[in-house]
Amino acid sequence: MVLIIGLTGGIASGKSTVSSLLKKRGFTIIDADIAARKVVQPGEEAYKQIIKEFGEEIILPNNEINRQMLGEIIFHQEGKRKKLNGIVHPAVRKTMMAQKEEAIANGKKTIFMDIPLLFESDLVWMVDKILVVYVDPATQLSRLMERNQLLEREAMARISSQMSLEEKVDRASAVVNNNSTIENTDEQLEALLTTWNLQP
Repeated sequence: MVLIIGLTGGIASGKSTVSSLLKKRGFTIIDADIAARKVVQPGEEAYKQIIKEFGEEIILPNNEINRQMLGEIIFHQEGKRKKLNGIVHPAVRKTMMAQKEEAIANGKKTIFMDIPLLFESDLVWMVDKILVVYVDPATQLSRLMERNQLLEREAMARISSQMSLEEKVDRASAVVNNNSTIENTDEQLEALLTTWNLQP
């Protein structure tokens, strides 16, 4: 029986840190962000649909989609944003499911699906258990400002566009608290893997 675990958190909560610690232990990580970049590459089905919907002016000289321009369009137009999500999200899910099937065929026992917006996008059905990476609000804010060189109000706007970490914690099967050192996070992860008896 293969166990599918959703790995999620908030922006700048340290999900990538936990993901890399799991990779080091040989676990399979299927990353929604990587899948999202892949499906909009030139030649992909979602790429063609996006060009059809948003016009050829969003194509860069190297044939890739001008993400900044597309971002500007959908940021100000709710309808356009829904259109884009309607193209990209199903393609991302399809890609992730294909990767999952491949990992199962390769004899993997546990698969982590790294999905930043697991709750917001209603993708809980894709996983058996949910691991949330948590930091307190002050830490989250300062890490995000430092990482992305943002002003406090810019960082707050990004944080508040997601479901609160407290709410995610309430819906989690387990939580890794990432407020302290990477060593501390690693110890919590090790304890969890033992408790859940997880094998790669």
